[in-house]
Amino acid sequence: MRLEGAELRILELPLKFRFETSFGVQTKRTILLLRLFGEGLEGLGEGVMERLPLYREETVEGARYLLEEVFLPQVLGKVFPNPESLGQALSPFRGNPMAKAVLEMAFYDLYAKGLSKPLYQVLGGVRERVEVGVSLGIQPTVADTLKAVERHLDQGYRRIKLKIKPGWDYEVLKAVRQAFPEATLTADANSAYRLADFARLKRLDELALDYIEQPLGYDDLLDHAKLQRELATPICLDESLTSKEKARKAIELGAGRVFNIKPARLGGHTESLKVHALAEAAGIPLWMGGMLEAGVGRAHNLHLASLPGFTKPGDVSSASRYWEEDIVEEALEAQGGLMPVPQEPGIGVHLKLPFVERITLWKRYLSAS
Repeated sequence: MRLEGAELRILELPLKFRFETSFGVQTKRTILLLRLFGEGLEGLGEGVMERLPLYREETVEGARYLLEEVFLPQVLGKVFPNPESLGQALSPFRGNPMAKAVLEMAFYDLYAKGLSKPLYQVLGGVRERVEVGVSLGIQPTVADTLKAVERHLDQGYRRIKLKIKPGWDYEVLKAVRQAFPEATLTADANSAYRLADFARLKRLDELALDYIEQPLGYDDLLDHAKLQRELATPICLDESLTSKEKARKAIELGAGRVFNIKPARLGGHTESLKVHALAEAAGIPLWMGGMLEAGVGRAHNLHLASLPGFTKPGDVSSASRYWEEDIVEEALEAQGGLMPVPQEPGIGVHLKLPFVERITLWKRYLSAS
């Protein structure tokens, strides 16, 4: 596959609701969108980094610079027989997995289209529908939380994840557990706690949570291992799981009993497949995380989540929960807690270009020299 050109855009897409986590409040997403062109085909990739380095270190502007000035000039005009070979072209550049993932995942879309196959078949997926849950931000009150949980359980979602932080944890989780004793319930701390908060976290063992997600430092494994030895509830790693090597070390340390896979955090699908294989061999259950993706990122995640190691409901819930209008033509909607995987070649979605144009803040086209 010869890469002949690329279009980079920065979009601004308003959320339908206020989404609060331990990081703060979000009301919109700033999206880095890549269209990659080769041999008459188009591949799509979506960046999930934010304007500020709150989740991990990468930012929209930093990723835009690397893609525009470094990564795309490195690959345009060249022939890559498969995604692994493209990854090798980017390997001299350290770190920045989210920026690399935008390009690598766009190439996967292009590559699968060249094979006339849906992406999940190229990746080794085994399901045409994937099990999904929801991630609920911090609500104004416990009563509001209970209403939100009830509404989403009624919609058929198979797991409820609640964002927590010190001062908003045990009491709200206890209220939800008492109101919905049979619900699959998890908590996501987004690194809001420290080992000194052990007593607070240990109380959560009472609540039959499926797991507690990333309670400690965003780049930590050692303290998570210490905490996991003292908790009955499994710890799920998210922010600190950035590569196969980090996953290997996490397994050896016993830092978590569940892994959240986000292909953008891992640098794309290739590294995600490596972590998937490692976790399967170690008996670590996986689930697909979410970063408030629009349609392109959501479609990529659906295809990857069809692999056999993804045995827990993921965060790839209906697009209409988040957006009045999505950036793709196809409606990515769950029914009965299951989300269909698009069946057309590649990721199986197409940009709604007039709408994309309206919400574009910046764009640039680059061509092969």
